[in-house]
Amino acid sequence: MHRRRVEAFALPSFAESNTFMYRVLLNSMEPLTGRQQKVLDFIRKHQRKTGFPPTSREIQTQFGFRSQTAAMNHLRALERKGAIQRTPGKARALTDPAAKLGADFRSVPLLGTIPAGMPVDGEQQAGNDLGVDSRFFGLDGSSDVFALRVTGDSMVGAQIADGDTVILVKRQARDQDIVAALIDGEVSLKRYTVKKGRPYLKAENPLYPDLIPAQELVIQGVMVGLVRRRG
Repeated sequence: MHRRRVEAFALPSFAESNTFMYRVLLNSMEPLTGRQQKVLDFIRKHQRKTGFPPTSREIQTQFGFRSQTAAMNHLRALERKGAIQRTPGKARALTDPAAKLGADFRSVPLLGTIPAGMPVDGEQQAGNDLGVDSRFFGLDGSSDVFALRVTGDSMVGAQIADGDTVILVKRQARDQDIVAALIDGEVSLKRYTVKKGRPYLKAENPLYPDLIPAQELVIQGVMVGLVRRRG
């Protein structure tokens, strides 16, 4: 029987390599070397820009390492010093919706689709529930969380592809958050941007224009991660 591969990406403290995930911690327990600090700074900068920490291959490319192993060694050193936290074997740690939920899993309502393109008229529609690891996505019992299936390619620069499922939390948006928004009565997934005190929605694809509200901009949820199915 053909099985689909499932990948999960959590924001803001997740990055995928081939075999593990890591979380970026606020403070390291030991001083870092100059190169280690540069790697950590790159991780944080990449995370702010794209919404995702970099993969080990992207770290290799950034610093010109001869092999991906060198990047992995730097990540291991950062882990030993308490700057990041790795979880072996959880690079693709998400179950199918029908899977039995364990202690750290919760059921998240899948409310339909959201365009990552030009905004369209639409209302949220109840669909299947999605089983997610609440600790992996940084969710607590009080989080008001839901999921939406992405259609379109306006957010490919933030590594959000057509067919992905985004996990969102209902909370106040901050500048540069990726959000599900109702703009002048139409829904869209975009990056929430504030310039000179005026908020608007920005695509992560140069083929799409900025969306500037004429009357209203209502944030329906802030993205904390996504699920990608392959195969």
